[in-house]
Amino acid sequence: MLFFVYTTVVMELGEEIVLRPRFSMDLKTDAEHALQAFEAVKHNSEGVVVTRVEHHVFLKIPKHLQHFWSPQLDLEITSFEAGKTTLRGLFGPKPAVWTLFMFLHFAVASLFIAFGIWAYTNATLKSPYLLQLVLMGLMVLAWFVLYFAGRMGKHAGKDEMQKLHRFMRQTLQG
Repeated sequence: MLFFVYTTVVMELGEEIVLRPRFSMDLKTDAEHALQAFEAVKHNSEGVVVTRVEHHVFLKIPKHLQHFWSPQLDLEITSFEAGKTTLRGLFGPKPAVWTLFMFLHFAVASLFIAFGIWAYTNATLKSPYLLQLVLMGLMVLAWFVLYFAGRMGKHAGKDEMQKLHRFMRQTLQG
């Protein structure tokens, strides 16, 4: 089984601000052949766990090698015409980690808004509102902490991201 990739748009993992890098590839084959390539290596791939659900393939690091920041690679393989398939990839943290980060961002944003309303109310009532402004500043600081924690996590998982990407390319090339 040999697949030729004729166009590739791959984002460098460290150049952009994004926390969940994406890429897209066009394959000269139909989707089922590409999906079968992943099925074929599913049971004998030592360093990568392969899971397939319909036209999605999930590549993960084995549990015993994972750390908190271990990434996973989600692949969507679709074909709309014979012999031409689009593969879309998304690197991201484990779903539990991503959900935690989104919850924390939502909590920080909600608290920022609440402290802003509280500060506006106190200002309108001509009461002191320095405490509320300090709390709003702390929420801005918390946003930066969350952002840089995510960046550090992305950096910690960079080698694993490259390993998953290399595994994907090797699987597709035969």
